[in-house]
Amino acid sequence: MHKILFVCHGNICRSPMAEFVLKDLVHRRGLDDQFLIQSCATSTEELGSPVYPPIRDLLAKHGISCAGKTAVQLRRSDYEKYDLLVMMDTWNVRNAMRILGKDPDRKVKKLLDFTRDGGDVEDPWYTERYTEVYETILAGCEALLDFLIKN
Repeated sequence: MHKILFVCHGNICRSPMAEFVLKDLVHRRGLDDQFLIQSCATSTEELGSPVYPPIRDLLAKHGISCAGKTAVQLRRSDYEKYDLLVMMDTWNVRNAMRILGKDPDRKVKKLLDFTRDGGDVEDPWYTERYTEVYETILAGCEALLDFLIKN
């Protein structure tokens, strides 16, 4: 069982997008029973909020539902629960480490670490580049899934 937790600042844009994109990819490959996939925030700003409407609408255009998802915050206990804690950017890594304290098992990664180019996933809350962020997250999730299947 692969247990993956996606993390971003508010858990209303990037991390839920990654959560539901990866769930869709896993489902299409018939691997649902081999994965636990969730997402959370490093901040408390959006706790209880649903997925941001432009993100929800974009996912729906790709046939992906995120119904019922509300923002939750990363907890120190999540470190033991998940195999990988996948951050959207460097800022999320810093904020997550304040919550987690340490990363002795090297579980904290950035999504784009699994791609050839690496880097950060931009925050569409500020850029409004929803389609571009979706494409970046899709590429990252495909690379992550390939990595997990091989290892």
